[in-house]
Amino acid sequence: MNPQTSTATPELLEDEADVRIYEIAVLLPYPMGQKEEQVAIKEIESIFKEAGAREVSKDVWGQRGLAYTIKGSNEGNFIIYHQEMDPAKIREMDTALRIVPGMLRHIIVTPPKGYRIVKYSETYEQWLKERESAGEKTKREREEEIQKSIADKAKRQVKREKTAKAEAPTEVVSKEEIGKKLDKLISEDSIEI
Repeated sequence: MNPQTSTATPELLEDEADVRIYEIAVLLPYPMGQKEEQVAIKEIESIFKEAGAREVSKDVWGQRGLAYTIKGSNEGNFIIYHQEMDPAKIREMDTALRIVPGMLRHIIVTPPKGYRIVKYSETYEQWLKERESAGEKTKREREEEIQKSIADKAKRQVKREKTAKAEAPTEVVSKEEIGKKLDKLISEDSIEI
């Protein structure tokens, strides 16, 4: 065997196995005092440092509702970490995370190849802004629809009134008949003035 070939292959494998990126989701209870939350976050991050992890990203999702109650909490604060670390340290870190006081749950996942890290807290904020503008657009369209409906109703009403006037029978009275009716009204003695 060639000595260069035998040493190059293990180094390459060691480099690949040396470090991986892991996604770690942490769930803290809500409501939790700010001081207690900071203490829990510092302890979690110190566990990462002890394991020799390098933080790639930290995405604070904030308060979210839970699908079911966990340790009496219906809501929780989510924090998603992406850490680059040695796979041999994962078990130790998982065990250390299990005993962090105040933490409800955690999960460690190896993202698939080609996974792109996206900060969902930022995309969520963008979505809220777009949703608001979409909501305003919907509201404006609804108001325009109502105004058009009112205008159409007024046009129909005017048309009905014109039709009703046109259809109403008009009595044609001659001048002679009008004169006779006036004379009759004037000649009656029952009228008191």
